[in-house]
Amino acid sequence: MADFAPEPPDEGGPIKSFLEHLEDFRWLLVKCAVALTLAMLICLIAANYVIGIIKWPLTRAHVSFPGTNQIVSVSFGTNHLGNYTITPEQQQALDSGTNRFAAIVVEPVTLGTNRILGWRVSNDPGAIAEIQRMHIELVNLTPAGGFFVAFQVAFYGGAVLAAPFILYFVASFVFPALRLVERKYIYRALFVGGGLFLVGISFCYFILMPVALGASQMYSQWLGLGAFQWRAEEYISFVCKFLLGMGLGFELPVVILTLVKIGILNYTTLRAMWRYMIIIVLVLGAVLTTPEVVTQILMAVPLYLLYEITVWIAWYWERRDRKRALQAGESA
Repeated sequence: MADFAPEPPDEGGPIKSFLEHLEDFRWLLVKCAVALTLAMLICLIAANYVIGIIKWPLTRAHVSFPGTNQIVSVSFGTNHLGNYTITPEQQQALDSGTNRFAAIVVEPVTLGTNRILGWRVSNDPGAIAEIQRMHIELVNLTPAGGFFVAFQVAFYGGAVLAAPFILYFVASFVFPALRLVERKYIYRALFVGGGLFLVGISFCYFILMPVALGASQMYSQWLGLGAFQWRAEEYISFVCKFLLGMGLGFELPVVILTLVKIGILNYTTLRAMWRYMIIIVLVLGAVLTTPEVVTQILMAVPLYLLYEITVWIAWYWERRDRKRALQAGESA
């Protein structure tokens, strides 16, 4: 008879002592700290590019101009001095026309033997179009504000850049203790969870964030507050936490399906929970987004759709398991 090699046991890696596990854990922390430090250093060097990425949703946010008063853009040479809302009396005194937007140029004027500053209404369509495309500016209001912004950019950007390496180091530490079937399920969960996390961040970055920022500016204008300049450090913190919250929100199917796999939840329970899930996703939308209805609904709708997809996956799994059990019973 031919000799067959025995099937490898479905066990984890070699057995180690407590001190050996402690040494491996120490090296895990060292490698994660080094990866995070190097990633933060790279993001600190390229902070201007990272800030440009974070500012992109702000440039796509719709800026509203409340009321009917004329909006005037004032410039001196190539320097933009600001945008101002003027009263009808000021509009008549400046003779700036009847359009909603006007551009005024401040320039030196010779009056006899004197040189004074005067102004003129510009007919440049590009200047007027620039007012309509006006964006909210990020400013530093303290001497140390730039350092805080640089640290925030380095921390958040470094965490994103180092995340794949940290996950790899953690997996190298944990996987030897797992069975082959457990590793298979974890690989699947990491693949699906990572994809959903990226989808959630992309949805928030390209679609939800510009709407949320525009709604925030509009609400400030409705309150009678200026909303064309925001503190840079608060904006960066808000955007990064918003993106992280949306990415984690899209991990909902992974959590629910894991509970289904270990037997805590099933299709019948999930189908009966749909009313509660609507409340849950609306609460998540209120917590993770700006406090206005449009953004909350824009976040709650995809989260609930993901829940419905999860319910149907649970139904398919139960149906498949029943068929397998039936076939096993017939064959027996």
